[in-house]
Amino acid sequence: MEITIGVQNLPRELVVETEQDAAEVTAQVTAAIEGKTVLTLTDTRGRQVIVPTATIGYVEISSADQRKVGFGAI
Repeated sequence: MEITIGVQNLPRELVVETEQDAAEVTAQVTAAIEGKTVLTLTDTRGRQVIVPTATIGYVEISSADQRKVGFGAI
């Protein structure tokens, strides 16, 4: 699962790849925005990403199985 987080006042997005499914991520984001001060996600390498909820502009949840762009042998 790939999660893209737009953060206010930053020109770049945060992209986190995680093993969690969309329902789990949606629940975490919703709970963080409703009552917590930070959103904490764990990526596929075990690293934690902590984002203050006051600075979240948007969260995009998408499948990590998207086609890659580039040249390669099939």
